[in-house]
Amino acid sequence: MQIRINDELRKYIDPLTEAERATLERSLLAEGCRDALVLWDDVLVDGHNRYDICQKHGIPFKVTQNTSFQSMEDVMLWMIDNHLGRRSVSDFQRGVLALRQKDILAKRALQEAERARAEDAAIAPPDPEKELAPPPKARTSREDIARAARLSSNTISQIEKIQKTATPELVEAIRQGTISINAAATVASLPESEQVAAVAGGKELLRKAAKEIREQRAASRPPRLPKQAVSESGEPLSEVERLRLEVAQLKEKNAALRAENAELRERIAALVDAS
Repeated sequence: MQIRINDELRKYIDPLTEAERATLERSLLAEGCRDALVLWDDVLVDGHNRYDICQKHGIPFKVTQNTSFQSMEDVMLWMIDNHLGRRSVSDFQRGVLALRQKDILAKRALQEAERARAEDAAIAPPDPEKELAPPPKARTSREDIARAARLSSNTISQIEKIQKTATPELVEAIRQGTISINAAATVASLPESEQVAAVAGGKELLRKAAKEIREQRAASRPPRLPKQAVSESGEPLSEVERLRLEVAQLKEKNAALRAENAELRERIAALVDAS
Protein backbone atom coordinates (compact mmCIF):
# COMPACT_ATOMS: atom_id res chain seq x y z
CA MET A 1 0.00 0.00 0.00
CA GLN A 2 0.98 3.64 -0.44
CA ILE A 3 2.30 5.16 2.78
CA ARG A 4 1.65 8.86 3.29
CA ILE A 5 3.98 11.09 5.31
CA ASN A 6 2.39 13.85 7.39
CA ASP A 7 5.01 16.55 7.97
CA GLU A 8 3.41 17.64 11.25
CA LEU A 9 3.72 14.12 12.66
CA ARG A 10 7.19 13.59 11.19
CA LYS A 11 8.48 16.71 12.96
CA TYR A 12 6.50 16.21 16.18
CA ILE A 13 9.25 14.08 17.73
CA ASP A 14 12.76 15.52 17.63
CA PRO A 15 14.84 14.00 14.81
CA LEU A 16 17.66 11.59 15.54
CA THR A 17 21.16 12.95 15.85
CA GLU A 18 23.62 11.93 13.14
CA ALA A 19 25.18 9.37 15.47
CA GLU A 20 21.78 7.90 16.43
CA ARG A 21 20.70 7.64 12.80
CA ALA A 22 23.99 5.97 11.83
CA THR A 23 23.51 3.42 14.63
CA LEU A 24 19.94 2.70 13.49
CA GLU A 25 21.06 2.33 9.89
CA ARG A 26 23.75 -0.21 10.83
CA SER A 27 21.20 -2.16 12.87
CA LEU A 28 18.66 -2.28 10.04
CA LEU A 29 21.29 -3.33 7.52
CA ALA A 30 22.52 -6.10 9.83
CA GLU A 31 19.24 -7.38 11.30
CA GLY A 32 16.49 -6.06 9.03
CA CYS A 33 13.41 -4.12 10.16
CA ARG A 34 12.06 -6.28 12.98
CA ASP A 35 9.42 -3.87 14.34
CA ALA A 36 6.37 -3.06 12.24
CA LEU A 37 5.70 0.52 11.19
CA VAL A 38 2.49 1.91 12.71
CA LEU A 39 -0.10 3.48 10.41
CA TRP A 40 -3.31 5.46 10.86
CA ASP A 41 -5.12 4.51 7.65
CA ASP A 42 -2.36 5.34 5.15
CA VAL A 43 -0.55 7.90 7.36
CA LEU A 44 2.74 6.86 8.95
CA VAL A 45 2.59 7.38 12.72
CA ASP A 46 5.63 5.56 14.12
CA GLY A 47 8.80 4.57 12.30
CA HIS A 48 9.68 7.57 10.13
CA ASN A 49 13.43 7.00 10.44
CA ARG A 50 13.14 3.25 9.84
CA TYR A 51 10.93 3.92 6.82
CA ASP A 52 13.46 6.35 5.30
CA ILE A 53 16.36 3.93 5.79
CA CYS A 54 14.40 0.94 4.51
CA GLN A 55 13.39 2.89 1.40
CA LYS A 56 17.00 3.95 0.86
CA HIS A 57 18.41 0.40 1.03
CA GLY A 58 15.42 -1.62 -0.16
CA ILE A 59 14.98 -3.32 3.22
CA PRO A 60 11.62 -5.13 3.60
CA PHE A 61 9.35 -3.99 6.42
CA LYS A 62 5.93 -4.78 7.89
CA VAL A 63 3.12 -2.40 8.81
CA THR A 64 0.35 -2.50 11.40
CA GLN A 65 -2.79 -0.39 11.74
CA ASN A 66 -3.83 1.40 14.90
CA THR A 67 -7.59 1.73 14.66
CA SER A 68 -8.09 3.49 18.01
CA PHE A 69 -7.24 6.99 16.79
CA GLN A 70 -10.13 9.42 16.36
CA SER A 71 -8.14 12.62 15.78
CA MET A 72 -4.67 14.02 15.20
CA GLU A 73 -4.46 14.75 18.93
CA ASP A 74 -5.05 11.05 19.67
CA VAL A 75 -2.14 10.25 17.38
CA MET A 76 0.12 12.80 19.09
CA LEU A 77 -0.75 11.55 22.58
CA TRP A 78 0.02 7.99 21.47
CA MET A 79 3.35 9.11 19.99
CA ILE A 80 4.23 10.89 23.23
CA ASP A 81 3.38 7.87 25.42
CA ASN A 82 5.30 5.61 23.04
CA HIS A 83 8.46 7.72 23.20
CA LEU A 84 8.26 8.40 26.95
CA GLY A 85 8.51 4.64 27.44
CA ARG A 86 11.74 4.32 25.46
CA ARG A 87 15.02 4.17 27.36
CA SER A 88 16.94 5.87 24.56
CA VAL A 89 14.99 9.14 24.87
CA SER A 90 17.03 11.86 26.60
CA ASP A 91 15.90 13.69 29.73
CA PHE A 92 15.44 16.90 27.75
CA GLN A 93 13.27 15.24 25.11
CA ARG A 94 11.18 13.45 27.77
CA GLY A 95 10.54 16.80 29.44
CA VAL A 96 9.55 18.42 26.14
CA LEU A 97 7.21 15.55 25.32
CA ALA A 98 5.58 15.63 28.77
CA LEU A 99 4.98 19.38 28.40
CA ARG A 100 3.38 18.79 25.00
CA GLN A 101 1.18 16.14 26.59
CA LYS A 102 0.15 18.65 29.26
CA ASP A 103 -0.90 21.20 26.62
CA ILE A 104 -3.08 18.68 24.77
CA LEU A 105 -4.73 17.38 27.94
CA ALA A 106 -5.38 20.91 29.25
CA LYS A 107 -6.96 21.87 25.92
CA ARG A 108 -9.15 18.77 25.98
CA ALA A 109 -10.28 19.42 29.54
CA LEU A 110 -11.34 22.95 28.58
CA GLN A 111 -13.19 21.71 25.47
CA GLU A 112 -14.96 19.03 27.50
CA ALA A 113 -16.04 21.60 30.09
CA GLU A 114 -17.39 23.90 27.37
CA ARG A 115 -19.24 21.00 25.76
CA ALA A 116 -20.79 20.00 29.08
CA ARG A 117 -21.92 23.58 29.72
CA ALA A 118 -23.48 23.79 26.26
CA GLU A 119 -25.39 20.55 26.85
CA ASP A 120 -26.61 21.77 30.24
CA ALA A 121 -27.72 25.09 28.73
CA ALA A 122 -29.68 23.24 26.04
CA ILE A 123 -31.56 21.33 28.71
CA ALA A 124 -32.14 24.26 31.08
CA PRO A 125 -31.33 27.91 30.23
CA PRO A 126 -28.60 29.23 32.55
CA ASP A 127 -29.53 31.49 35.43
CA PRO A 128 -27.73 34.83 34.81
CA GLU A 129 -27.53 35.43 38.56
CA LYS A 130 -25.96 32.06 39.25
CA GLU A 131 -22.18 31.95 39.15
CA LEU A 132 -20.85 29.39 36.71
CA ALA A 133 -18.69 26.64 38.14
CA PRO A 134 -15.07 26.72 36.97
CA PRO A 135 -14.08 24.05 34.45
CA PRO A 136 -12.46 20.94 35.94
CA LYS A 137 -8.67 21.04 35.91
CA ALA A 138 -6.76 18.41 33.99
CA ARG A 139 -4.03 16.62 35.87
CA THR A 140 -1.35 18.83 34.42
CA SER A 141 0.49 20.12 37.48
CA ARG A 142 4.26 20.33 37.37
CA GLU A 143 4.37 17.24 39.61
CA ASP A 144 2.18 15.30 37.16
CA ILE A 145 4.39 16.35 34.24
CA ALA A 146 7.55 15.45 36.12
CA ARG A 147 6.11 12.03 37.03
CA ALA A 148 5.22 11.32 33.38
CA ALA A 149 8.70 12.32 32.23
CA ARG A 150 10.46 10.58 35.17
CA LEU A 151 12.19 13.86 35.99
CA SER A 152 12.24 16.24 38.95
CA SER A 153 9.89 19.23 39.09
CA ASN A 154 12.95 21.50 39.06
CA THR A 155 14.17 19.95 35.79
CA ILE A 156 10.73 20.47 34.24
CA SER A 157 10.89 24.14 35.28
CA GLN A 158 14.30 24.45 33.64
CA ILE A 159 13.03 22.86 30.41
CA GLU A 160 10.08 25.26 30.37
CA LYS A 161 12.49 28.18 30.67
CA ILE A 162 14.66 26.78 27.89
CA GLN A 163 11.64 26.45 25.61
CA LYS A 164 10.69 30.07 26.25
CA THR A 165 14.05 31.83 26.01
CA ALA A 166 16.73 29.56 24.51
CA THR A 167 17.91 30.05 20.94
CA PRO A 168 17.74 27.13 18.47
CA GLU A 169 21.53 26.89 18.70
CA LEU A 170 21.40 26.41 22.47
CA VAL A 171 18.61 23.83 22.18
CA GLU A 172 20.66 21.90 19.64
CA ALA A 173 23.65 22.00 22.02
CA ILE A 174 21.45 20.33 24.65
CA ARG A 175 20.33 17.67 22.19
CA GLN A 176 23.93 16.96 21.23
CA GLY A 177 24.96 16.65 24.87
CA THR A 178 27.27 19.67 24.72
CA ILE A 179 25.59 21.31 27.71
CA SER A 180 23.41 20.03 30.55
CA ILE A 181 19.79 21.08 31.08
CA ASN A 182 20.76 22.87 34.29
CA ALA A 183 23.56 24.89 32.66
CA ALA A 184 21.47 25.58 29.54
CA ALA A 185 18.64 27.05 31.63
CA THR A 186 21.22 29.42 33.11
CA VAL A 187 22.74 30.40 29.75
CA ALA A 188 19.22 30.90 28.34
CA SER A 189 18.94 34.01 30.51
CA LEU A 190 21.50 35.75 28.28
CA PRO A 191 20.48 37.84 25.25
CA GLU A 192 20.11 35.76 22.07
CA SER A 193 23.32 37.03 20.47
CA GLU A 194 25.32 36.05 23.55
CA GLN A 195 23.72 32.61 23.67
CA VAL A 196 24.73 32.04 20.04
CA ALA A 197 28.28 33.24 20.77
CA ALA A 198 28.56 30.97 23.80
CA VAL A 199 27.38 27.94 21.78
CA ALA A 200 29.86 28.79 19.02
CA GLY A 201 32.64 28.73 21.60
CA GLY A 202 31.97 25.07 22.41
CA LYS A 203 31.47 23.07 25.60
CA GLU A 204 34.15 24.83 27.66
CA LEU A 205 32.82 28.30 26.91
CA LEU A 206 29.26 27.24 27.70
CA ARG A 207 30.38 25.92 31.07
CA LYS A 208 32.27 29.11 31.83
CA ALA A 209 29.29 31.26 30.82
CA ALA A 210 26.94 29.29 33.08
CA LYS A 211 29.42 29.51 35.97
CA GLU A 212 29.84 33.26 35.51
CA ILE A 213 26.08 33.82 35.55
CA ARG A 214 25.60 31.70 38.69
CA GLU A 215 28.39 33.55 40.49
CA GLN A 216 26.88 36.87 39.45
CA ARG A 217 23.46 35.87 40.74
CA ALA A 218 24.90 34.66 44.05
CA ALA A 219 26.74 37.96 44.51
CA SER A 220 23.59 39.96 43.71
CA ARG A 221 21.44 38.34 46.40
CA PRO A 222 20.91 40.71 49.33
CA PRO A 223 22.06 39.40 52.70
CA ARG A 224 19.28 38.13 54.93
CA LEU A 225 18.58 40.39 57.86
CA PRO A 226 18.52 38.64 61.25
CA LYS A 227 15.09 38.42 62.82
CA GLN A 228 16.25 40.54 65.72
CA ALA A 229 18.07 43.23 63.70
CA VAL A 230 18.62 46.31 65.87
CA SER A 231 19.03 50.01 65.25
CA GLU A 232 22.04 52.11 66.24
CA SER A 233 20.36 52.74 69.60
CA GLY A 234 20.18 49.01 70.22
CA GLU A 235 16.38 48.81 69.84
CA PRO A 236 14.91 46.07 67.59
CA LEU A 237 13.99 47.38 64.14
CA SER A 238 10.31 47.74 63.34
CA GLU A 239 8.92 45.98 60.28
CA VAL A 240 8.94 49.26 58.32
CA GLU A 241 12.56 49.94 59.27
CA ARG A 242 13.54 46.42 58.25
CA LEU A 243 11.89 46.85 54.87
CA ARG A 244 13.57 50.22 54.31
CA LEU A 245 16.93 48.68 55.10
CA GLU A 246 16.29 45.80 52.68
CA VAL A 247 15.30 48.28 49.95
CA ALA A 248 18.53 50.22 50.48
CA GLN A 249 20.55 47.03 50.25
CA LEU A 250 18.72 45.96 47.10
CA LYS A 251 19.48 49.30 45.47
CA GLU A 252 23.17 48.85 46.26
CA LYS A 253 23.12 45.31 44.91
CA ASN A 254 21.27 46.45 41.78
CA ALA A 255 23.97 48.99 41.01
CA ALA A 256 26.65 46.37 41.59
CA LEU A 257 24.76 43.88 39.42
CA ARG A 258 24.63 46.30 36.52
CA ALA A 259 28.38 46.77 36.69
CA GLU A 260 29.00 43.02 37.01
CA ASN A 261 26.67 42.33 34.09
CA ALA A 262 28.67 44.64 31.84
CA GLU A 263 31.87 42.98 33.01
CA LEU A 264 30.38 39.51 32.38
CA ARG A 265 29.53 40.39 28.79
CA GLU A 266 33.06 41.62 28.21
CA ARG A 267 34.50 38.40 29.66
CA ILE A 268 32.24 36.21 27.51
CA ALA A 269 33.22 38.21 24.43
CA ALA A 270 36.88 37.78 25.36
CA LEU A 271 36.41 34.03 25.78
CA VAL A 272 34.76 33.80 22.35
CA ASP A 273 37.62 35.74 20.73
CA ALA A 274 40.16 33.51 22.43
CA SER A 275 38.47 30.24 21.46
